[in-house]
Amino acid sequence: MLALRPVALSDLPQLQQLARESLVGVTSLPDDSERLRQKLLGSLASFAREVQNNEGPENYFFVLEDLASQRLVGCSEILATAGFNEPFYSLRNLPFTSESRELHIHHGVPALSLCQDLSAHTLLRGFHIDAALERTPTSQLLSRARLMFIAAHPQRFSDAVITEIVGYSDEAGESPFWNALGKHFLDLSYAEAERLCGLKDRTFLAELMPHYPIYVPMLPASAQACIGRIHPAGQEAFDILEREGFETNSYIDLFDAGPTLFARTPSIRSIAQSRTTVVREGEHHDGNTPYLLSNDALQHYRAIVVNLDWSADEPAVLNAAMLSALQVREGDAIRLVAL
Repeated sequence: MLALRPVALSDLPQLQQLARESLVGVTSLPDDSERLRQKLLGSLASFAREVQNNEGPENYFFVLEDLASQRLVGCSEILATAGFNEPFYSLRNLPFTSESRELHIHHGVPALSLCQDLSAHTLLRGFHIDAALERTPTSQLLSRARLMFIAAHPQRFSDAVITEIVGYSDEAGESPFWNALGKHFLDLSYAEAERLCGLKDRTFLAELMPHYPIYVPMLPASAQACIGRIHPAGQEAFDILEREGFETNSYIDLFDAGPTLFARTPSIRSIAQSRTTVVREGEHHDGNTPYLLSNDALQHYRAIVVNLDWSADEPAVLNAAMLSALQVREGDAIRLVAL
């Protein structure tokens, strides 16, 4: 059985292995033991902290564990407030309008502008899953259980949630967008720039980027084609959240031009449609509908996927192994939503 739980410091060696396997552009999962260790310590402190409002620096790091082998097969993260400890930079992709009344010309040219508009939103990041589990219910568990955590602890998060999807780069790790833009301001490859972002932060690189609008038609066609384009390995993360009600907006990633997804927190499917019920221990019979189940705990948060035939206002019948995986007992409340 696979269960999602908060990270523990003892997970560090396995997390570093996941970091080595992660996609270039997932800068929140750096392949550096000390940086990862600091991230884990920050997560442990966040889970332990009393939070009364949603404007804090907390990061909540989750891992997906095979309970039988104790092997980690994925991880994901929530940053409570983007831009709290450091500026959160994006590129705003909106037309720049020019007009000549004498010539009767009104013209809009798409332009990219460096901005911090998305600061103060809650940020989903760090999604990585074992390749063998892609396109399975396990992927939904890894991504959507974060949303169930937000549903259980709304005071810790913003009323809007965003995520950046990794943009296009080729098999050699080259990003046409980076090569056309960022590389002229920082003499670094795309992979090296992303690596430095993971080891440090984006601020020092972002501050070297152009602070004036960049007119899109002046970029090479190969770079223009990258704007809002998703790396094939990031498509599943995009699809899951799109089904949750997230939408693309006018913001793209600073380095690879990948799309940013946005949703109002109360309207996210796993939050709006999740329900609570009590559990009853008994012999479990697989139902016809896969459900995402979680407890509403904080430091002992757990989530699993189970096939159920469940009706509202009825208890969920789970066997002892499922109760153990969720760290609940008969009569306790759980949260659930259909996959």
